[in-house]
Order: sequence, then C-alpha cells, then structure tokens
Amino acid sequence: MATTTTPTGPAELSRLMSLMTGDEKHSAAATSTLDVLWVLYDRVLAVSPERIGDPERDRFYLSKGHGPMAYYAVLAAKGFIDPAELAGWTSAGSRLGFHPDRQRVPGVEISSGSLGHGLALGLGTALGLRAQRRTRPAVVVLLGDGELEEGSTHEAIALAGRLGVEQLTAVVIDNASSTHGWPGGIGCRFEVEGWATRTVDGRDHDKLTEAFTAPHAGSPLAVTALVRKEGETP
Repeated sequence: MATTTTPTGPAELSRLMSLMTGDEKHSAAATSTLDVLWVLYDRVLAVSPERIGDPERDRFYLSKGHGPMAYYAVLAAKGFIDPAELAGWTSAGSRLGFHPDRQRVPGVEISSGSLGHGLALGLGTALGLRAQRRTRPAVVVLLGDGELEEGSTHEAIALAGRLGVEQLTAVVIDNASSTHGWPGGIGCRFEVEGWATRTVDGRDHDKLTEAFTAPHAGSPLAVTALVRKEGETP
C-alpha cells in the first residue's frame, strides 16, 4: 500500500455527492462509507487512473454496492471518472448506475449491489495473487455490518483466517444495521477465525489510516469502522 495524499477534502466530496440525486433511500448507506473510502483512496491504496491495468496495483472491492454515491464521488475526486458525469448518473445514457458496473466504470473492480459476495471475491483474488507469487498488492473489501449475516461471508471469514491470507483486508462499516448484532463486537467474529482486528471511529481519518497500515504479519486484517447516526454514540 502507498500514501498518495491530495488537497481534496470532505467539503469537495460533499459537493460531488450533492450532484447525485434520485436515490435518497440509500443516502445514509452512502455517507456512512465516505470517510473510509476517502482514506483508502487518498492515503492507503496503491492505485490510480494510470494503473487500472497494472497487475501490481492494490484492489478495492465495494461489496456494499447499493447506494454508491460516495464511491462515485471519490472516484471522480481521484480522476477515475469526470465529475461532470455525476449529475446525470442513473440516466439512460449514463455508465454510473445504482450499482457500480466493472465493465463500464473505470476503477471499479467488481460489479456489486447484491450483498454477501464481496469478501469471497476478494479472498479469491488474494489467493490468485498469491498463486502468481504477487505478494505486494493488497485486496481491500468494504462490507456493511448486516452483510456479515450472509453465508458466503461466513465461509470467506473462516477460510481466509485458516489460510493466513495476509494480503486481504475487510473493512466493516458498523452502523448498527445488523439484525441481531455480534456478541462481543464485530471484531470477535473475525478474531476467532485467526484475523488481526482493529476497531476505530469510522470518521477519524488518522485512526483509520493507522488501522489500515499497521503491520499484521501472517493474518488477514479486519477493520471495524464505527459509524453512527447523528445523536448516537459508538
């Protein structure tokens, strides 16, 4: 992973997001991911518009693919797509849909929206890279806390931990949307399977950066990003 900070900040991202209307029911799902996405693309991931086809690039998988406004805003801020495209998103001629499409949107690694697939895909990619002896690229998957209830996610957590897939990072946006929650916290779900775990404020850029970049030799990494509605406490 590599640091590539730029002067673009939250104010610009909010403006970019404001250009996209028509999916207000998912606005909370989108804004809950905004800080994590920005930290990843601005400080952590070794990826850029010029490296889309580079086999040594880091991979980011948005498993939580519904409500991708924050994702599109960050891609626009980083030069993957033209900001002018945002205002016309989801229109008949737009390549920016309600779910991101890897065949149409530069920088999008997987088509997503249906929950429960991203972590398994990320694990498969990390294992593929390992088989090719490409040990440098990281694979980061962003999930929602409710997505942990999906069976394929359970299986990916277990297998990645048992195999010690160090290149894989799961970042879980914890906005208390899981039906039953997780006894002992989300980190316990991963820790019992052999993952390194960290839990941080999902709005604190410095703490997120530290969580993503601190060493975790021999184990996959799970970062729980606590994000609550206004008035709630993590």
